[in-house]
Amino acid sequence: MKVTKLCARQVLDSRGNPTIEVEAYFNSVKTVAIVPSGASTGKYEALELRDGKKEYLGKSVMKAVDNVNKVIAKKIVGMEFLDQKAVDDTLIALDGTKNKSKLGANAILGVSMAVCRLAAQVKQKQLYEYIGEITGTDPKKFTIPVPFSNIINGGKHAGSSLKIQEFMITPVYAKNFKEAVQMCAEVYQTLKKLIEEKYGKSATNVGDEGGFAPQLSTPEQALDLLTDAIKKAGYSGKVKIAIDAAASEFYKEGYYVMDKQYTKDEMIAYYLRLLKTYSIVTVEDVFDQDDFDSWAKFTEKASKSKVRVIGDDLTVSNTERIQMAVDKKLCSALLLKVNQIGTVTEAINAAKMAYKAGWIVMVSHRSGETEDTFIADLAVGLGCGHIKLGAPCRTERVAKYNQLLRIEENGIKYAKW
Repeated sequence: MKVTKLCARQVLDSRGNPTIEVEAYFNSVKTVAIVPSGASTGKYEALELRDGKKEYLGKSVMKAVDNVNKVIAKKIVGMEFLDQKAVDDTLIALDGTKNKSKLGANAILGVSMAVCRLAAQVKQKQLYEYIGEITGTDPKKFTIPVPFSNIINGGKHAGSSLKIQEFMITPVYAKNFKEAVQMCAEVYQTLKKLIEEKYGKSATNVGDEGGFAPQLSTPEQALDLLTDAIKKAGYSGKVKIAIDAAASEFYKEGYYVMDKQYTKDEMIAYYLRLLKTYSIVTVEDVFDQDDFDSWAKFTEKASKSKVRVIGDDLTVSNTERIQMAVDKKLCSALLLKVNQIGTVTEAINAAKMAYKAGWIVMVSHRSGETEDTFIADLAVGLGCGHIKLGAPCRTERVAKYNQLLRIEENGIKYAKW
């Protein structure tokens, strides 16, 4: 059971930017993986290697492609592929840097994902079943995750003056994933009508993750629209709200600059007011990735209302950053992005560390997505119960919803909130 061939090529992601696709072979058996890419990225993420030349305005990934074809393949071809940890450890050692800057996290992750798929296929297992096997997840704990749908885009995902990056809905009280998808789609379409009536048809243009990007200036405007759409769609009480502030993007010289300038304590108070006013169940990256005092103060207060505080740029799916956040009590949940860390094994280790701390884990897409549905199976295999997918719009987002609909037909139960 050894890898017989490994190769890569440059393809496009959902934003029309290059990314890397990797093929892994065992004789005539072939599997493919495509690596996602983020727009709003934490400074502690593993390095996504790009060429920086004139092609694709500096965003081509031919260095990463060459690293797979000319460097990694020489080491991985001939390796036993049923040992995911051994493959990933080899990739990490071959790179030899802390942030995978030599070979590129995108090159390494493409290989890791493709090899994981190859093992699942050769063993005649569903990908989520194999991920569960290497994770040590009891199959009885497999769950279809509750989706978090980003249906109003701001920040780097849109061209509006709205600083908070994502306003999401989540059907926490759906009976099953099939109903959850229906709820998300109906609220999304209802929101589209509301935005068109209030701001005109051009305001229903969508951002990177499929959410609408009307010219809003305050979070309250977005939250009011979501609340109205949920009510008009008939799902009050069943569909809740979540936000991803991506606050590192609007943190300047000790202040948070949105519609006006906020001190750290003013920002804490502002978020707490939002929690009292709106039906919000999770908040993500509400402070800068190094503003530890604000994270700790807010998390202590938010936990009293049972709101989950999620670390993303703060934790970057990295066990060192996660342990630091656990020790300092900075947040209560982990956003898990495989390309933040670079291998399947490291992503699994990050999830396990979060579980051990009593956190929830939410598997997440990126703004630059592809047709690859790996994260859908990852969420089921980890049994984490939460997944961030973007809006029920655009094929690269919908592909993940559709994969989870298929998996649900295998008798996997919808997660309980």
